Amino acid sequence: MITDRVKELISEIDQTSIANKEQLEAYRMRFISKKGAVSELFDELKNVAPENRRAMGQELNTLKNRAQERFQEFTEQLENSADEKPEMLIDLTLPVVPNLQGSLHPLTIVRRRIIEIFERMGFNVSYGPEIETDWYNFSALNFADNHPAREMQDTFFISKSKGEVKDDVLLRTHTSNVQVRLMERQKPPLRSIMPGRVFRNEAISARAHCVFHQVEGLYIDKNVSFKDLKDTLYHFAKEMFGKDSKIRLRPSYFPFTEPSAEIDVTCFICKGKGCNICKHTGWVEIAGSGMVDPNVLENCGIDSQEYTGFAFGMGIERITMLRYGINDLRLFTENDVRFLRQFEGA
Repeated sequence: MITDRVKELISEIDQTSIANKEQLEAYRMRFISKKGAVSELFDELKNVAPENRRAMGQELNTLKNRAQERFQEFTEQLENSADEKPEMLIDLTLPVVPNLQGSLHPLTIVRRRIIEIFERMGFNVSYGPEIETDWYNFSALNFADNHPAREMQDTFFISKSKGEVKDDVLLRTHTSNVQVRLMERQKPPLRSIMPGRVFRNEAISARAHCVFHQVEGLYIDKNVSFKDLKDTLYHFAKEMFGKDSKIRLRPSYFPFTEPSAEIDVTCFICKGKGCNICKHTGWVEIAGSGMVDPNVLENCGIDSQEYTGFAFGMGIERITMLRYGINDLRLFTENDVRFLRQFEGA
């Protein structure tokens, strides 16, 4: 009878266990496919007396639901076991995959080298904010409100002043703001370098970028002379570029130093023959420098009659290009792994 057959199939379903997808498929074909045991019983329902079909149909539906529930349970069981990674799946005979050594960014390598050189000369390291006020970025450094030197640096302003109140907020255009803050909170003697990121509204090209990095230096004490500045930069150039490197000082102008000079070093990309980086002169400017203007000292609360000092600033990207023979500034910010992997282990 169908009733006895239903009981047998329910018992068989309850006792069935599944361990893999093949067994799951066999279960589906055995019980819930169109040609399975459950479907065969439904086909026999037409031979049952009309007065018994209702009760028999309920029993068959119970069987069908039970078969489908167990199929769903088996499916979820296999899916959960597939997410696990048993140790038996690990082939211990395979060779060990070596740890791949990462690489520092070339700018990080050069920045650390610059800091190392100046620390051996007695300089410490100071840091300051990248978002700055007009006072620390311009006014304290002897930039008058209408000074033409302000036009030398295209600035990213965050907020502009209104009326007579000067409260401009901007992205710093140089790390000289750290020099001002250092002179305000410490008394001479001062000897420090200021590495950091700066921002200028410039067109991006092989030689320029709107975001770049600087290292500025400051030395203030009694009887500091221009010769001290020259000897410091000369020693730095020899340490950074080698004993055979040549440097030259050219008279220049900066609002915060007087006298001022620009420092050039032999272009190591073209070996002095001329290229697009050195503008075909054979020389590359690496730093601006000079004796700190007395007005800057007074603005920061330092007696210019008692103390003198020198300051300098250089671009880390420019030095990195010279050190590694890189001819395009944009490579530093494009994050091309083919470029960065060249510095693995450096």
